[in-house]
Amino acid sequence: MRPEQTPKKFPKKSLEQLQFDNVYLGLPAEFYDYRSPVALKNPRLLSVSESTAELLELRPDQWRRSDWVALLGGERLLAGMAPAAMCYAGHQFGHYVPRLGDGRALLLGQVKTSRGARWDLHLKGSGPTLYSRGGDGRAVLRSSIREYLCSEAMHGLGIATTRALCLIGSDEPVYREQCESAAMVVRVAQSHIRFGSFEYCYYNGQHDSLRRLADYVIDHHYPELAAAENRFEALLLRVAERTAALIAQWQGVGFAHGVMNSDNMSILGLTLDYGPFGFLDTYEAGHQCNQSDHQGRYAFHKQPEIGLFNISCLAQAMVPLLSNDKKEAVARATSSFDTYRTAYQRQHEAVIRAKLGLLDVRAGDVALWDSLLALMEKRVDFTRFFRALSRFDRHDSGANRALQEMFGDGEGFDSWAKAYARRLAQEQSDDEARCRRMNRVNPKYVLRNYLAEAAIRQAEDEADSSEVNRLLALLRRPYDEQPALAHYADSPPPSARSVTVSCSS
Repeated sequence: MRPEQTPKKFPKKSLEQLQFDNVYLGLPAEFYDYRSPVALKNPRLLSVSESTAELLELRPDQWRRSDWVALLGGERLLAGMAPAAMCYAGHQFGHYVPRLGDGRALLLGQVKTSRGARWDLHLKGSGPTLYSRGGDGRAVLRSSIREYLCSEAMHGLGIATTRALCLIGSDEPVYREQCESAAMVVRVAQSHIRFGSFEYCYYNGQHDSLRRLADYVIDHHYPELAAAENRFEALLLRVAERTAALIAQWQGVGFAHGVMNSDNMSILGLTLDYGPFGFLDTYEAGHQCNQSDHQGRYAFHKQPEIGLFNISCLAQAMVPLLSNDKKEAVARATSSFDTYRTAYQRQHEAVIRAKLGLLDVRAGDVALWDSLLALMEKRVDFTRFFRALSRFDRHDSGANRALQEMFGDGEGFDSWAKAYARRLAQEQSDDEARCRRMNRVNPKYVLRNYLAEAAIRQAEDEADSSEVNRLLALLRRPYDEQPALAHYADSPPPSARSVTVSCSS
C-alpha cells in the first residue's frame, strides 16, 4: 500500500471529548419532548461492549472510570447532551395506535466521530416521559440483559442491528408480574427513526413535518438518493429492499422477533427493539416466541408477510410525498410491495443457497430447501443441524450417519440426502471448500433463550454478571469453533422448554 493510501488513524477519546451534534433536534418539535433522565438507585456497571465503544472512538480505559455510570446512566450529563424522548405512532398487532413514543427511553444525544459518522446514544430504562402512558419508565434487569446480549449477538451474526454500549444494574425495585430490579441499556445506532415516526405525521395531517422527516432521513442516511427523480419514492423503495433483506437474514438464522409492530421497524433496516425474541431450538415453522401473541400474528413463518404489512404502513404514510396526483401517488406507494416481494425472494434464495453450500443458481433449490424444512419440522434442532450439514459427504452416505440420527427415523432424510448429493454433484462441489463456506454462514452459537435465562438468573440471584460477559464474548464470534466453550452449542436441556417470554420481556 502506498503511503498516500494508508488509512488515517484517529486518536481515541475520553467521554468528555465526545463531540455531540444533535441534528435530530432540528426537526419540528412534535418529533420529541425534552426530558431529563431519572438515575437509578445504587446503579452499578454490569457489562460494556468494547466493540461498540470503538464505534464512538472511546479509549479502553474509559469504562473503568468510577463516574462512567453517572455520565451514561442519567445522573449527570456530558457537555452537548440534550436528552429527549422521541415521538412516533404505529400499528401494534395490526391496529393503529396514534401516539406511542419513547415511554422508557431517551435520546441522550448524537455523537459525531472523527470519520464523520453520527451515532445516537439512546438510554433505555431512564424513567417516565411524556409518552409513558402512566408507566414508570423503567426497564427490568431480565429484559435489559436480553436486549444487551442480543444486540451484540446479531452484530456478531452479521445482521443489521442497533448496538448496545453498556448494561447498568441497580437495587431499585420495579413491579411487573412480580417485583424485579430496574436496569438500563445504553443503545447505539445511526438512527432510531421508525416506520411509526412517518405514520405519526401522516395520521395527524402534518404533511410539512412529514416532508421534513423524509428530507432528514435522506440527507443524513441515504444521501445517494438526493438526486433521484422522485427522492421520496426512491427512499420508500430502498427501505423496502433493506427490510426484505433483513427479514430474509432473520429466517436464515432462525430468529423470531416476536413483536413486529410498525413502530418496531427501523427506517434503516436495522433489527430494533428486542423484546420477546427467540432463536429456534427445534425447527417449527409456526413457532411463537411471544407468549402475549395469542393469535400467532408474529409466528416465525409469518415474519416475511408481516414485513410486507409494515412496508404497506410506511407506504400509506408517504403517499402525500409521492405525487400531487392522488392516483399516481397511490400507484407509486403500492409499487413498494412488489419491490419488497422481489427483494425478499432474491435475498431468501441467496441465504438458502449459502446455508446449503451451493454456488450455482438452479431452479430446484427452493424446493430442496422446503422439503428439508418439512422433514425437520418439530424434530430437528435448526442451528445444530445446519452447522453439522457442513460435514455432509456426497460420496459416502455412511459418513452421514450423525446427520441421519438427528431425524430419528432416517428414511426421509436418506431420500433428501440423495437429492442433495445429486445437487452438489451437478456443480462438482468440493466437500472441504463447501464445509468452510457453510461454517461462515451457519453459526455454531446463537443466543438461545435458556442461555439468556441462565445469565439473568445469575445476575438476579447472585448479583454476578460474569455469565453475561461470557455470553457477550462467545456471541461476538458465533461462527468460530471456540473449543473451550463448545458446550454452549449443545442441545438445549429439557428444562429449556419451560422458558417463556412475553411483551414485558
